[in-house]
Amino acid sequence: MQIQPTENPDLLILTPRRFHDPRGFFVESYNRQRLATHGLVYDFVQDNLSLSTKVGTVRGLHFQRPPTAQAKLVSVLRGAIFDVAVDLRQGSPFYGRSVAVRLSAEEGNQLMIPTGFAHGFCTLEPETVVAYKVDAPYSAEDDDGLHWADPALGIDWPVTEAEAELSAKDRCLPKWAEVSRCFVYNQTAK
Repeated sequence: MQIQPTENPDLLILTPRRFHDPRGFFVESYNRQRLATHGLVYDFVQDNLSLSTKVGTVRGLHFQRPPTAQAKLVSVLRGAIFDVAVDLRQGSPFYGRSVAVRLSAEEGNQLMIPTGFAHGFCTLEPETVVAYKVDAPYSAEDDDGLHWADPALGIDWPVTEAEAELSAKDRCLPKWAEVSRCFVYNQTAK
């Protein structure tokens, strides 16, 4: 497995090795023990799957407040996404800054997002299927988010607000200035 840091070293791009033969390929998409050898210790308790039929579908930016804050391992099973994580951890050298990466089924890359980040994505291909593991179950009481197109975040999305396919919920998420400040940066924790 290849592990590559992003501009924010707490966000990592993981690319599991693919074993090709005339039939196609085999990949071990998740291996708890192998990740632990790299200091990535998570107890994933739930797998989520989303299908977005149209290009330009935006989901996010979502997070859960403590005590059910979630770390996520995001991968694309079909299609491609512009994947974004925003650092919500007060005291972090990257506080309020985003990292965007392209994840695709073709590349097989994944994004490891620890707790303390808002996460969202925009589909780049039709019929895109995104899978993500989380280390805490969904909690409606702790569910929160951040408006995906807030100019204060400076995210260069591949769609405009007028072009984006959004849920009613995501259209109404708070801006950066109003978002819940519930995470504190812990330099020693992952």
